[in-house]
Amino acid sequence: MNFPHFSPDVPSKLSEGQVKKSLRNSIFDGSAHSVMLGLTQNYITPYALTMKASIQQIGLLTSVANFTMAAAQFVAPTLSERIGSRKGFILPMVLIHALMWLPILAIPYLFQTHQVWWLILFMTLSTAFGSAVDPAWGSMMADLVPRQMRGRYFGLRNRITAFVSMALSYAAGGILQLLTGNTNLAFTIIFIGAIASRLVSLYFLSKMYEPLSPATEQRGHESTLKLARGLFSTNIGMFIMLCALMTFSAAVAGPFFSPYMLNDLNMSYIVYTALNSVTGLATVGFMTWWGKRIDRAGSIKVLKITSLLVPFVPLGWLPSHSLWWLAIMQIFSGFAWAGFQLSAGVFIFDAAPPRNRTRYIALYNSLVYLGASVGALVGGVVTPLLPPILGSSFLSIFAVSGAARLAVALFFRPRIKEVRKVPHIEASELLFSDSQRPWIDRAYGYVVAYFRRRKID
Repeated sequence: MNFPHFSPDVPSKLSEGQVKKSLRNSIFDGSAHSVMLGLTQNYITPYALTMKASIQQIGLLTSVANFTMAAAQFVAPTLSERIGSRKGFILPMVLIHALMWLPILAIPYLFQTHQVWWLILFMTLSTAFGSAVDPAWGSMMADLVPRQMRGRYFGLRNRITAFVSMALSYAAGGILQLLTGNTNLAFTIIFIGAIASRLVSLYFLSKMYEPLSPATEQRGHESTLKLARGLFSTNIGMFIMLCALMTFSAAVAGPFFSPYMLNDLNMSYIVYTALNSVTGLATVGFMTWWGKRIDRAGSIKVLKITSLLVPFVPLGWLPSHSLWWLAIMQIFSGFAWAGFQLSAGVFIFDAAPPRNRTRYIALYNSLVYLGASVGALVGGVVTPLLPPILGSSFLSIFAVSGAARLAVALFFRPRIKEVRKVPHIEASELLFSDSQRPWIDRAYGYVVAYFRRRKID
């Protein structure tokens, strides 16, 4: 693939070999991190259910942790700057994040009462340390990956990590199915695997090179609170509000898909895992597909298309509870969310000025986590009060979530503009054109092509 000559956003002062090595190690880091996510992400709610968690406690499990994650985002940029190195801040946070799974797995052995409340406490601390690295990591990666290949690089990276997460999620479900009579042992095995994989992630992060931070080169960055005042008056602010409110609308129903499948539909762990794996497969299949289209038409074009698709993810659960129908809806969910999340992740890198990038990423993450926190809390309170649809209050909250997502999309779509110069492409052409290169392009291949092109020019 040939790229036009362009320059990174900020001088990295790294050699070609250091950049390529860092981007390869980032893929390895992401893969190891995804092992941890695959083993745990879909199984914290089932873990809580083994402790007889109520619907309200399930909502709190998500909402309290996400609220703490939101608060951690405001503190993280200042701590990173005081340390003087983004990498120097990331590594100890990841180590603590890995070790926090030890008390989580020990709950059934150490506490005979109030187990769910201990789980909420330890998950809150774990997610706070894990999320604190996001602004510094995002700022560092934005400096490493040239702007015109961000869609394809992150699309491929996310595709690999999604596949790993899906595979390990299926493995965790298999462990739970095999050890149905001893779930404590099953979850102990799963969480030990999570600790080990996060430590492997830490190793590859330590092998990456850090570009010179713009915050150390350019003084005068603004505080996160000052940037927050422009949320309703700037392009990037309206984008952040779209993502935060879309996350809120999704989180209203998000924690309740698991109890709906496990309790109302009486699915076995293996069927539950298989359905979640279908979403993972769809995400794997469409991540680089969306990435190429982001580089071609801009991230906002893709964001606007997918923001009209994600409302129909929860609404699709209402017509039928047939496994075949639910599998189709899981594929659709993977397709829609892959494009939405990838385009949002690329746009925040494109739109945030380098000297304030860490703080803008922190503000973005903070409000997204806050939306997830408040949404889950609202869902936990509202769901039992809703009139049931087809005998289930879970279906009622799915309908509310879908309507809220659609309202958010319709309000914010006209108010967000692309910041890159991209050709005008109709949505139909973007979605159905086959002019893209095959998915087998490798991320570091883009980097090689970029540096070769620079030498030729």
